[in-house]
Formats: sequence, C-alpha cells, structure tokens
Amino acid sequence: MTANTLYGKSGSRTGGSRSPGSRVTLPRVVHMEWIKFWSLRSSFSTLAVAAVVTVSLGLVSSLVVEDGGGSGPALADPTWNSLYGVTMAALATAVVGVLMATGEYATGTIRSTLSAVPARLPVLWAKVAVFAAGSFTFMFAASMVSFLAGQAILSSRGLDGASLSDPGAFRAVVGAAVYLTGAGLVGLAVGSMLRNTAGAITAVVGVLFLVPSVLRLLPGSISDAVFPYLPMNAAQSFITEQTGGSGDALAPWAGLLVFVCYLVVLVAGAAVLLKRRDA
Repeated sequence: MTANTLYGKSGSRTGGSRSPGSRVTLPRVVHMEWIKFWSLRSSFSTLAVAAVVTVSLGLVSSLVVEDGGGSGPALADPTWNSLYGVTMAALATAVVGVLMATGEYATGTIRSTLSAVPARLPVLWAKVAVFAAGSFTFMFAASMVSFLAGQAILSSRGLDGASLSDPGAFRAVVGAAVYLTGAGLVGLAVGSMLRNTAGAITAVVGVLFLVPSVLRLLPGSISDAVFPYLPMNAAQSFITEQTGGSGDALAPWAGLLVFVCYLVVLVAGAAVLLKRRDA
C-alpha cells in the first residue's frame, strides 16, 4: 500500500479533478498516523516501560519512606511520594516522541508521506495529536495505579496517606500524565527539528535531565532564580509545589503555563523547519 493510498490521494478522477472521497484531510492524516504509531512495536513497548517505571518506583518509594523518625527518607508529600517514578519514566516517553519523529527520516519513508500530504504541516499536527492522545491515556492509567497502590502501601504501614478527594490529589495524578506526555512532545518536536535519532535523544536528555544537575553548580542566587522555570521543573510543579528544594516552586497552574509555552515554542519551531526544508 502506497503513501498516497494511505492518506487518501488515490482514487478516481473526473474531469481532471480528484473525487471528494479521495481528498487529503486532517482526520485522514490523523487516522493514518495513529495506525503507523501503534503498528510499531517500539511505541507500545517503550510506553509500557514508562508505565512500569512509574508504578514500580512509586511502590518502592512508598515502601521505604518513613514518618521522620526512622533512618529512611521522610514522608513529606504522600501524593508526590507515590508518583515519584514519573521523573525517570519521562526519559522513556521522550524517547518514544523522538522515534515517532525521526523514524521516517531514518527509513526514507518521510518522502512518501510528504508527497501524499504536500501541505506538510498536517503531518506534524497529526503526529502531535496522536502522540498526545495515546501517551496521555496510557500514562494516566499508570499514574492512577501508582497513586492508589502507593497510598494503600502507606496506609498499611501506618503512615498518613492521601485520597483522590484530597485537595490537589487528582490534579497531581492528571499532572503526572501531563508531565510524561509533555516530555514525549518535547522529544517529538526536537526529533522533527534535528531529524536524527541519536542527536535528538542526546539533545532531549541533555536539556531536560542534565541541565538541572549542572544548574545546581552555579551560585545559589542564579540557580534559585532559574531552577523553577526549567521545563520539567515547571511541569512538576503542577503535580506538587515541592520541586526538590532548590528555589521557590511555581504555583501549579503557573508551572503548567510555563511548560505549555515551552511545548508551543518547540512545536512551532518544528513546523517552521518542516515547511522550509526539503525532505
């Protein structure tokens, strides 16, 4: 099956014009990007890894945390404690996003895709929509399991846990899914711009996960001012206002706004380069 057939460009012609049923539309492009995304074993398996990491690290954290009187880490925020695994799982979702963008460039099939969708931008919008929908659904389920299981463990150990009805608890579960999905969208945008899997993964890991560590080496006045505005720290503030004790955390909705601004800028940059460069 050719790319033209997949995206609806084949079909009968009457009087030199394509039949209405064969037009390339955004829903058609989204449908085919959905098929391409889930037909790759790496998409499901890597998201599954992210889900397992989210749940398993949340459970481990709930098992080792103490009430402050023991030798283990003190329980400061039961909600964040059970969602602790998202910080590591974000690496996996970021890689999925990169692969979704760079996979077609690596195989050369991007030429067929852009030939079938000459407007180009619908391809990017479809990839963003498909990844966001698939990843958020997957990661929300993992975050919910991690939260509920983590709180059950805390309660069984006689520690004060949280419930979904507590202020900010459900927002934190949704925020964990947003955090993980957003990391993947960063990977998707960077992958679209760089078009190289190794380079994009290196860039994403460096910016999202290594820069915060390097920033801690700077004078406190500088790191405290910048730290809350880093992409993943801003996103984390939507889960919990405690961002690791470096500087003042952003308010939850302010953090979400900052994170969304990063995503908009990156996706916009990917769109500009997609329009200007050859496949």
